[in-house]
Amino acid sequence: MRIADFALERYFARWEFAARHLLCASDVQGYPMSDLLALADDEMRTLWADLRLGYSESTGHPLLRREIASLYESIEPDEILTFAGAEEAIFCLANVLVGPGDHVIATWPGYQSLYEIARAAGADVTLHELREEARWVLDLDLLRRQITPATKLMVVNAPHNPTGMLPDRATFEGLVAIAAQAGAYLMVDEVYRGLEFDPADRLPAGVDATTRGISVGVMSKSFAMAGLRIGWLASHDRELLARVAAFKDYTTICSSGPSEILAIIALRARDQVLARSRGIVLGNVARLDDFFKRWPDAFEWVRPQGGSIGYPRLTAPGIEVDDWAAQLVGAEGVLLLPGSQFGDPGNHFRIGFGREDLPEALARLEAFAEQTLR
Repeated sequence: MRIADFALERYFARWEFAARHLLCASDVQGYPMSDLLALADDEMRTLWADLRLGYSESTGHPLLRREIASLYESIEPDEILTFAGAEEAIFCLANVLVGPGDHVIATWPGYQSLYEIARAAGADVTLHELREEARWVLDLDLLRRQITPATKLMVVNAPHNPTGMLPDRATFEGLVAIAAQAGAYLMVDEVYRGLEFDPADRLPAGVDATTRGISVGVMSKSFAMAGLRIGWLASHDRELLARVAAFKDYTTICSSGPSEILAIIALRARDQVLARSRGIVLGNVARLDDFFKRWPDAFEWVRPQGGSIGYPRLTAPGIEVDDWAAQLVGAEGVLLLPGSQFGDPGNHFRIGFGREDLPEALARLEAFAEQTLR
């Protein structure tokens, strides 16, 4: 396989552990290990204490698959396959599901692996561009025009990275209908599910919405446990999952045993874990609302509807966001993610609001803005 460099990950490889404040991080502040262990029930405390550091089941610990399945309305534990993060899940699925002669439609701007892996596997990829002037919503008319007889897979991320877009119910149902009419699989990247600002806006999981739906989940984002490296696919297509499992034999083979036990603990205490994440996110997005109200002539802000990231635009005349972000991290130690890392030539940047240091990071950004944008 020949695949393009993952621009965002190369950017973070340079800056993630060098910058003082990651004001572009896509995850929520990592959950403290001691707090997580304190949530364990008697069964999980025993499993943790008795754990032997051998290989784990390649499909995932049975208790883990059962807990993940309980996140969905229509899924059985043997319709779950676990991975070392969502990234591996996407990589294995795309390599198994599509190849030369197949057509894939994926939302853009977006997480690069959601379309780049399919492209590297030989598929023809069409990017479904989300536009700021349309408040980043899916364009169902455009989507219908993008369908071809070869369309095999449609990829959507909701809540969306980097914009925080969340389709309304009618749009989501239209998306499901288009995929069904095309006979295509619909893969929904749902790593921010549970972080909708209004829980009433939560959509059905992709796997519950259609027989050819595939849901991608992970412990990294809404659950604030990126260090566990536990992700999963949920699908009713057990033959497809078997093929993906066989492909996984060439990647990680199995997950980390300690990570699996810790993930089970978290999923059993999901209400408490997600409440913590929502508290951080909602408090911080209110601070960002106030910031952008103070800077109407320098930034455009389409308020996200879910997740822990947004995609504002620097509108100050004559200033390129790549240059401004480079100066910002040098002067204040505050890192933003320019849209160029998504291949977006506009002046957008990703801002993250899942970290507890956002008040200090935002104060430093505003001080820099006072110096450079007034």
